Amino acid sequence: MANAATHQDSIRAMAATRRTGIGATLDYVGRNYWLYVFLLPGLAMLFVFNYIPMYGVVIAFKEFSLVRGIMASPWVGFQNFQYLFQSDSFYRVFRNSVLISLYRLLWGFPAPILLAILLNEVRGTLFKRGVQTIIYLPHFISWVVIAGLVANFLSPSRGIVNHVIRSLGGTPIAFLQRAEYFRSVIVLSEIWKTAGWGTIIYLAAMSGIDPQLYEAAIIDGAGRIARIRHITMPGIMSTVVVLLILRMGHVLRNGFEQIFLLYSPLVYSVADVFETYTYRVGLLEGRFAFATAVGLFQSFIGLALILATNRLAKKYGEGGLW
Repeated sequence: MANAATHQDSIRAMAATRRTGIGATLDYVGRNYWLYVFLLPGLAMLFVFNYIPMYGVVIAFKEFSLVRGIMASPWVGFQNFQYLFQSDSFYRVFRNSVLISLYRLLWGFPAPILLAILLNEVRGTLFKRGVQTIIYLPHFISWVVIAGLVANFLSPSRGIVNHVIRSLGGTPIAFLQRAEYFRSVIVLSEIWKTAGWGTIIYLAAMSGIDPQLYEAAIIDGAGRIARIRHITMPGIMSTVVVLLILRMGHVLRNGFEQIFLLYSPLVYSVADVFETYTYRVGLLEGRFAFATAVGLFQSFIGLALILATNRLAKKYGEGGLW
């Protein structure tokens, strides 16, 4: 009887604690309701533009017709996916998408980390702010403008790069029409546009490192490289891991604008990725179901890579996303 009474008392205590927790949450929401009011526009935008369109995924399993609409279009199962995997262009497009993404990951992902470390070591405030402003500016320039700049810089006839090559006794190179150079142009132009903006996140992470750690390291005789290695890098490693996991979700997504504005039929063998392939085959030919199937395939691969990378991060002692 005593054990039963004790058990009932424990249940009542847990229920009271639960009510207290819910009540505390409601009290907090009531006191700060205006914060949640500010959240409503963002949540509405997320719901309208990210969740409602997910209904259109069913198009990938149908023979979609604009006249019939989504519901009336006949089901075809995995026929669109079979056509994708059996297409002669699939493996070429898949290889190009993976290679360009890996090159961007190999060279583009460390670039903002390196820039942030270099800026963090600068002591001149005026010089530091000036450099930050200069490297941030390309982020605000559209790919249309950047593609025009790249085309002009690399022009065989009037480009400044070929002007230097010609002055050194070399032969002008049509970088955008040569398959062996095109991927390098894509990766370098992407780094130039995005690396400066990416340093903001890492500089913010570095600002959270306790300055006393650096002072203690200096007293112990640690040099600049040693401080970066043993204090700065461990201090931002959790941020690096989170951004790497998120980046892995875009391995098959190379963006449409940059490649579409710079490529040509001469470099399809190395430049044609899923976005441009979908545009030509799926949209220009009106095959919306096929375009949706390609997008769903990309999303599935991205989700699998995020889950795998997150699991590896947690396995080796990092926090991961969840």
